[in-house]
Amino acid sequence: MRTLIILAAALAASPAMAASGPFFSLHNTNFVVLIAFLVFLGILVYFKVPGTLGGMLDNRATEIKGELDEARQLREEAQSLLASYERKQKEVQDQADAIVANAKAEAEAAAVQAKEDLQKSIARRVQAAEEQIASAEASAVREVRDSAINAAVGAARDILAKQMTDEKSGALIDSSINEVKAKLH
Repeated sequence: MRTLIILAAALAASPAMAASGPFFSLHNTNFVVLIAFLVFLGILVYFKVPGTLGGMLDNRATEIKGELDEARQLREEAQSLLASYERKQKEVQDQADAIVANAKAEAEAAAVQAKEDLQKSIARRVQAAEEQIASAEASAVREVRDSAINAAVGAARDILAKQMTDEKSGALIDSSINEVKAKLH
């Protein structure tokens, strides 16, 4: 009802009122349009179109509010999911750091073990080389001794051969035979 009063006041102040001639005549098109408009508004009010439009707008507002609540809920779920993934990523990063640290420790231990093994191998090779040197030295000493003995025997033979006469040779042979007879019997 209030809207009708406001509408009537607005129409009363319209330029049609300022026009010449009688306003309330069916020959005046402005008056006919006004009556048609008022009938149209009456029909809209009779069929409760403003209430229906208000209900539709309320329903739309409710739908929008529901969509906003759903969007807010999805945002919270996304934030919690993001936080969960960030935690998991941090855990995976910590595990990766632990694996890298463990690998470095194992690599250092392997390097220390390899160094010890290398030192042992070098010590074994040095000892084997020293043994070969000692063996070669002993072999060289034996060869020198054998050569010296052979040279001494050869020199003694030559000297004995020069000093030996047939009489001395026969006497030596007889004394050797007697000595062998004594030892065998």
